Amino acid sequence: MEGSGFALCLLSAAFCLFWTPSVGWKTLHLGSCVISTELQKIRNEFSEIWGSVQAEDRNIDIRILSSVSLQDTKPSGRCCFLRHLQRLYLDRVFKNYQTPDHHTLRKISSLANSFLTVKRDLRLCHDHMTCHCGEEAMEKYSEILSHFKELEPWAAVVEALGELDILLQWTEETK
Repeated sequence: MEGSGFALCLLSAAFCLFWTPSVGWKTLHLGSCVISTELQKIRNEFSEIWGSVQAEDRNIDIRILSSVSLQDTKPSGRCCFLRHLQRLYLDRVFKNYQTPDHHTLRKISSLANSFLTVKRDLRLCHDHMTCHCGEEAMEKYSEILSHFKELEPWAAVVEALGELDILLQWTEETK
């Protein structure tokens, strides 16, 4: 009897460990798509490089992300919208950011890896038809892409990276 009580206790503890979300993980409800991500880890890595990125930002008049009201994105379009923003950051921002500072490059690489994980989860939602791309989401993304393309390539990369906090805040507030 004592052995079975211990085994039950051990099984319960293992269950709690594996099913309890880790500190820093956040569940995102993006319309019908629900994913979990380590937003706090992403925010911490970004905060370590924000100052050096801001020092390179020479465009104080042009904004890429704040030019569009992210907060007004309908729940049904959030998955698609975030999926496209992830692609923008992976294909055009992180990939093209260059600096001689190895610490910053490591953080950029880590941010990119975190974005790849989110992109994979969003792709699964898309494959299961729970990530719908409506007209509103595509229009908002097109507007962001238009602002990105208005800038010189390097300036666009720096501006978008400097505005990553706006995207992270929107993502954290997504319910």
